[in-house]
This record gives sequence, structure tokens and C-alpha cells, in this order.
Amino acid sequence: MSIAVACLAGCETLPEETRSRAPAATAADRRVPVPERDRVLYDYRTAATALRAGDYDVAKARLDDAIARIGGIIANDADAARARGLFSAESTKVFIGEPYERVMAYFYRGLLYWRDGERDNARACFRSGQVIDSDPGPKQENYAADYVLLDYLDGLASAKLHADGSDALARARAHAGPRLALPDYDLAANVLVFAEYGYGPRKFAGGQYGEQLRFHVEDSPSRSARLVLAGGRRIVPLPAYDDLGFQATTRGGRVMDHILGNKAQFKAAASVAGDIALAGSVVASDNARRRERRGKDGDDADAAAIGLGILGVLGKVASAATHAEADTRQWDNLPQRLSFAAFTLPPGEHLGRLEFLDREGQVLASRSRPVKFTVAPGERDTVVFLSELLR
Repeated sequence: MSIAVACLAGCETLPEETRSRAPAATAADRRVPVPERDRVLYDYRTAATALRAGDYDVAKARLDDAIARIGGIIANDADAARARGLFSAESTKVFIGEPYERVMAYFYRGLLYWRDGERDNARACFRSGQVIDSDPGPKQENYAADYVLLDYLDGLASAKLHADGSDALARARAHAGPRLALPDYDLAANVLVFAEYGYGPRKFAGGQYGEQLRFHVEDSPSRSARLVLAGGRRIVPLPAYDDLGFQATTRGGRVMDHILGNKAQFKAAASVAGDIALAGSVVASDNARRRERRGKDGDDADAAAIGLGILGVLGKVASAATHAEADTRQWDNLPQRLSFAAFTLPPGEHLGRLEFLDREGQVLASRSRPVKFTVAPGERDTVVFLSELLR
């Protein structure tokens, strides 16, 4: 398993091994025409790849474009209205992603703002992410705005801006529950580590006609991580504070799910009606032939057979033309688990090792790798981004 390590600081060093293995697809992708309805999806994927490769300018540009677009899309625009119609697929509308995908755009942009020393903008991004997650649907109220790190980072940014972050810290601890011990804010901490590992949820279509949007979460063997520094004399735990698989599967229903359900019902009903009409056409045609063999007029039966045949064909055509399938376009290079740690180190270069642990807390040796980053002098925090994903 490859691990991308990016050090986001005023004076950062990206390990040579990571540079050489970073995907070169980003530059090539820029030359590929992207349909307007897929522009945000392209931005999402490219931003994540660029962030893991240490290409922060590209990551910021793509995230800024995506955020501007998802914030300006009107639900009742022509594409969205067309997608709600019987004969257009949901995938014809402009993609903005499910809530967990939109949240991650703000999460990544927030850590990049923090890297640039803009704590206020970082905090605004984390708060925007919680707003996106604040309406999980009926009977899912317990999962509203329940990202641990979004509240925790909101409070830390506030505290570093000399404001009160205690309410946000309390919310984060409530989300985390007793299983995770969130540390108090250390305002002297000058190193912020953002870590991600595992592979995020995958969308697929369920139901008779693919009208149900569902998620598959393949649990990663990496259940937690840690950063080992100073020859093993210091260990920084990196537990999984948030799980995108959990976030994807606790959102409840969408408005579009109801629309797709109605489409599926119409598709099924039209198909059944077509079958019945075609069967009736065959019966009427047989009756017409019998009357003719008896020397009677079969014109009425023939007319009925033709009419029923036309109705049957129309029903089958309408059924075939109805697109009830859910939109399974997805931000497919997201992680599963998110972690964070803040601590203090002196300015200069630091060496360490990133280790991933399994369910029993045993080190997954094949996934461990060396880490090198530089802590810049001054008041700006050094942001270190660690990812198990390569692109």
C-alpha cells in the first residue's frame, strides 16, 4: 500500500520517494475536455490527487472552483428539472456530490487555508462542512452535524484566534463519545498533522431498476495510525476520529430517492400494461381469425387487435425510455478515516515513521514508511498532511 506524505508549511520538504511516485495524471487530465455536468467531480478528484502529490496551488484552485460551483447551483435549474422527468437519468444533472463529498471539499480547503496561515478562513470551511451535514433527513436527527474533526478544528482555530472554542470542543467530544479521548487544545502547538487512511465509500445502484442509491464500505485493515518521531522516543497517536463510510450510510433518504421511486413504479406499471395490451392484441387477433374461418366479419376484432397492439408497444417503449437509475457518479479517491494531532516541535527538519495499526493494535509493517518534514520558524503553524492513498 502506497502512502503519500505532504508537508504543508512555509518551508516544506516532500520526500523524494513520494515525489517520484506521485501520479503524473493531473497535468494530462487538464487537457481532457470535461462535460460541464461533471466539472465539480473533476475538481474533487484532481484536488485530492494534487494535495497528496504536494501540488498545493492546483489543489486550492480546484477546490475553490468546486466550492464556488456547489454554492451557486440552483436546485430548480434546467438540468435538475430534466433529471426529475421520466425520460432523463439523474446523472444528466450537474454533479455536486452527496453531503459527505461536499463536506470533504471544505475539509481539504480548510487545511490548506490553515497551511497558508489563514485560520479564520479555515474555521469558516470547517463550519460550512458542518452546515452541509446538518440535515440528514427524517429519523436521522442523531446524525446531524456529527463530524468530530469539523467541530474540534473549529474550536482550535477559534482558540488560536483568541476566541472561545470551548463550545466547539464540547460538541466534538459529544460526537466522539467515550470511545475517543479528544485532547484539550494546546495553543503552543506549532505542528498540525492531518492524516487519512483507508478507502472511502463506493456508490452502487440497488432495486429492480437501479433506483436506490446505496453505499458499499470495504473496511480498511488500517484501523488507526501513529507518527513515531525522534528515533521512537516520541509517539503521536492518530486515531480515526471520523469515518466517511459511516457518514455516507447515516444520511437517510434524499428527495431524489422519492422521485426515482416514482419513476420505477411508472416503469414497472408501463411494462405490465404493455404486456397486458400485447396479450390482449394476440387474443383479439385469434378471435378475428376464428370469425373469418366461420364466415363471419372479423373486422372489429382486427381493429381491437391493432389498437391493443399499438397500446402495448407504446407501453413497452415508455417503460424502456424511463430512466429510474440512481446517479452513481462519485468522488472515488476519498479516504475512509480521518485523523488529526497537534503538538510542539522546534524549528528545523524532523524525521519519523508513519505506522498503521490493525484492529488489535498491531503494526501493519508493510504499510509503514519514513516521514520527513520541516517545521518553519515563527508563529505560523506547520501543517503536515499524511495520506495512505497515492492519488
